[in-house]
Amino acid sequence: MVRPLLALACAAGLFAQKQPFNVETMVKLARISEPALSPDGKQVAFTVQTIDMEKNAKPKQIYLVPVDGGFPRQISHDGTQNERPRWSPDSKQIYFVSNRSGSSQIWAMDPDGGHVRQVSHVSTEASGILVTPDGKKVVFLSSVYPECGSDDPCNKTKLEGENSSKVKARIYTSLLYRHWTEWKSKRRQHLMVMNADDGTAVRDLTPGTHDVPPFSLGGPEDYAISPDSTEVAFTMNAGADQATSTNSDVYTVPIAGGEPKKITIGLGADNAPLYSPDGKYLAFRSQARPGYESDRWRLMVLERSNGRTNSLSESLDRWVGSMTWSPDSTRLFFTVEDRGRTGLQMIPVTGGALRNIISGSSSLDDVHFTSDGRIMIYTEQSGSRPVEIYRATSTGGTGVPLTHLNDAVLAGASLTPLEEIWVESADKTRVHAFVLKPPDFSPFRKYTVLLLIHGGPQGAWGETWSYRWNAQVFASAGYMVVMPNPRGSTGYGQKFIDDINGDWGGKVYDDLMAVADHVATLPYADADRMAAAGGSYGGYMVNWLLGHTSRFKALVSHAGVFDLRSMAGETEELWFPLWEFRGMPWDNPEMYARWSPSYFVKDFKTPTLVIHGELDYRVPVGQGLQLFTALQMQRVPSKLLLFPDEGHWIQKPQNSMLWYNQFLEWIGEWVKKRSD
Repeated sequence: MVRPLLALACAAGLFAQKQPFNVETMVKLARISEPALSPDGKQVAFTVQTIDMEKNAKPKQIYLVPVDGGFPRQISHDGTQNERPRWSPDSKQIYFVSNRSGSSQIWAMDPDGGHVRQVSHVSTEASGILVTPDGKKVVFLSSVYPECGSDDPCNKTKLEGENSSKVKARIYTSLLYRHWTEWKSKRRQHLMVMNADDGTAVRDLTPGTHDVPPFSLGGPEDYAISPDSTEVAFTMNAGADQATSTNSDVYTVPIAGGEPKKITIGLGADNAPLYSPDGKYLAFRSQARPGYESDRWRLMVLERSNGRTNSLSESLDRWVGSMTWSPDSTRLFFTVEDRGRTGLQMIPVTGGALRNIISGSSSLDDVHFTSDGRIMIYTEQSGSRPVEIYRATSTGGTGVPLTHLNDAVLAGASLTPLEEIWVESADKTRVHAFVLKPPDFSPFRKYTVLLLIHGGPQGAWGETWSYRWNAQVFASAGYMVVMPNPRGSTGYGQKFIDDINGDWGGKVYDDLMAVADHVATLPYADADRMAAAGGSYGGYMVNWLLGHTSRFKALVSHAGVFDLRSMAGETEELWFPLWEFRGMPWDNPEMYARWSPSYFVKDFKTPTLVIHGELDYRVPVGQGLQLFTALQMQRVPSKLLLFPDEGHWIQKPQNSMLWYNQFLEWIGEWVKKRSD
């Protein structure tokens, strides 16, 4: 049954003149995440992030929607960050993390939003909560001083001393001293536990000098509580050299405290532990090759009674994503990315044939089952639809949306579905690409082509919704958007991924040029007016294009690697260059010279917009500064856009608005968007 208000909103959208989906429209969308199904299977709690452009903020609140359908309602109102809703086992309370008291703490409330109370009062703040199945404890994360652990007065004293000190110097004696946007401090992230009723009896479950889970190599969910509430499984990298090792392992520790026990022995990364509901098994993901963060993720199951481990996905040449147990513990459901889509598959815990549960032109995640195993809740998105929450039967089939928070906004905007093409590269390898045409597309007109190059490099464009590189915004500006998945892209088999190792500017360049060549032959594509843009590795490839082709009339390089030698010396996760370039620059100088865009500056000619965040420690800002200097010295038309308060990604609302406007202004300045 369609509610009257929803019907009116949809009707108004159908009859109104649809407008281009620009960035101003995009920021009106509600961003749904973190669905949590109540144990009684009746309700789903989830978070909704909105954009407050005037305050330059992204407030987040908690909502509730009935599983059998109905209007979602907001149940949290105070504070600007309310997240991570987790149910008590009797479904009568929701625990969550909120900043409403001035710091990030654990709170609890009734499902109607009433009887709100603060549970934690830790000076080092709290996040990442889990509630034990018996409802007596809450497990959470907190960054504490290792010498203090759960001694809050000790932590508070050290915090006050550190904050009041006039000396802000940093001293390090080991690597991985900074990560993403933060410098490593004297504190370490630990798993903690406290009483659920009053926040007392705080205990540090993972004392020591290691971060838990590893802040450098996270998984879908890197810690879990056993069904009998007596044990916690977690991921930790206990190696001495955190900057060069990907060898995280799964450990267990009694929830009452004790010595952690390592239960995996692989040389690569093991993460995302998940207990079966009957407590007999522990599932986790595993990579075989040490030092390679983009090795195939396999699905493993450990029998807790004897420690025997079995790989369930050896026959699957794809990465295993997030996982969910069936309520009867006989099957594992897991997400799989394949050719730009992410679907759901199932396999018996004893092994056997894989079964496809949900697939289609979309990407799904966050799967939950009701206790009787009949109903499945999940999130779904596509290249033309942001995330919504869906309900389906556990056998799959067509899902029914439970949330419609963006219907009114989307009804008034012109969005087009992704199309796809396959192209043969120089070595006969087939390369997949998505194409997004302008909303008023006519086959009798010619359009400027905007080639988008994804990052990673082990990533992919697909049927997903993005707020940072939104193809719908670019298409609505009049461009024919082309999103290739060249060698190195995920979702096309592990060999396809591995083909980029030690070959950054080789086969990938050939693949991209093959896609560009094919698109140029289309009658509605203007081969003389093409532009290209990319971020991270995509920025690297834009920089590589600068020195190797004059095909494009304008380029945008966001957080792009320019000089591989200096990049290796100032990035943080050193396992990455060690693997990709087979050593450090002094170990393998020829490879660094061969694939570094900085060695081809004399050939730079294309007008280029350089964008970088000064807090980017993954691809440090010096890479962007060097690129801009080279362009200016070569008298190539160029512009530098720096964000002092951003890292690898541009996330603050007003900064994001500027990013899109500068991006489109730059491309439009050098490439006429369409012919008359």
